[in-house]
Amino acid sequence: MLAPYAADPEKSRGRRYEEPAPGLRTEYQRDRDRIVHSAAFRRLEYKTQVFVNHEGDLFRTRLTHSLEVAQIARSVARTLRLNEDLCETISLAHDLGHTPFGHAGQDALNECMKDHGGFEHNLQSLRVVDQLEDKYASFRGLNLCFETREGILKHCSRRNAEQLGDIGERFLNRTQPGLEAQVANLADEIAYNNHDIDDGLRAGLLNIEQMRGVPIFARHHDAARAAHAGMSVKQERHETIRRIINTLTTDLIQASQRRIEVANLGSIDDVRSQPGPLVGYSDAVKEENVQLKRFLRESMYMHHQVYRVMSKARTVVRNLYEALFSDPKLMPPEFHQEAQRMEQRVGEAGRARAVADYIAGMTDRYALDEHERLFDLRRLH
Repeated sequence: MLAPYAADPEKSRGRRYEEPAPGLRTEYQRDRDRIVHSAAFRRLEYKTQVFVNHEGDLFRTRLTHSLEVAQIARSVARTLRLNEDLCETISLAHDLGHTPFGHAGQDALNECMKDHGGFEHNLQSLRVVDQLEDKYASFRGLNLCFETREGILKHCSRRNAEQLGDIGERFLNRTQPGLEAQVANLADEIAYNNHDIDDGLRAGLLNIEQMRGVPIFARHHDAARAAHAGMSVKQERHETIRRIINTLTTDLIQASQRRIEVANLGSIDDVRSQPGPLVGYSDAVKEENVQLKRFLRESMYMHHQVYRVMSKARTVVRNLYEALFSDPKLMPPEFHQEAQRMEQRVGEAGRARAVADYIAGMTDRYALDEHERLFDLRRLH
């Protein structure tokens, strides 16, 4: 049974365009199904999490990451008596706007777009579901519920919020999103931190002795070895990481339950009116998680092998943008035509946004192939 402060699909704030009720599904289940069947969701299979897609078949991609986020979010939602379907839906959609090559691609595209409003993958995810998925005859985008769109938009500048209508109001009024959105946000963090450790160890960028310098890893590594003598390297890695995930998830649930009880919530409106998020870790575990994130940033994301590849990726994105912005006819006809329409409406910024939409929608391998087609004279098509 849902808690009174959980999101109720029967009381949704609705869709941008009115539609008949979904029948045998709830409104949030219909949102989830539309996301799973979208082209943007399929493309996540070939978009970087940390490693570029061609570097190995077993490393996480944006797709597998999104599935792992959804699993953690559903587990948390179930215990807190929140809406599991909405948590899953937000989790599956949160990276739909991500560029090829992960954060390196985003940073490069943001720099290219600095004179035209910038680029942020979170805002782009909302743009994907509101406008760029274009297969329904009755409306642009996927026409998702307000609560799903609210959860996708985790953060937003005031300037952008002023242009987003009701979905941007909370950034102007300093109110909170629903608890399902808060859960999906932290499930994302739990998933990527721990699975990046797994991928980093597997790739040889990290080693166990390094990781033991991180208190939360060392504690759970000791516990895993005490429980299972003679483990293989693979088992040792998995047993440690799953214990960390369990600790973070359990603490998140327990600390959030305490805050919810103190807040004495009666409805989702009470959630929105809180001065800050209610879903979060205890102070002790939050500090351990900060230490883990700091270690990953310094030892993995800035590792010279990762940095070299990401430097090349930034160059690819910059080259693509400069070439396509200078001559939009280099894009496929439908994208060139959209660039013309947008430029007629809002000037040069419209052309820039159309180019950014095209690049952000690329997979890693498509971006590399497109770069080769544009800059390698040996490639005729």
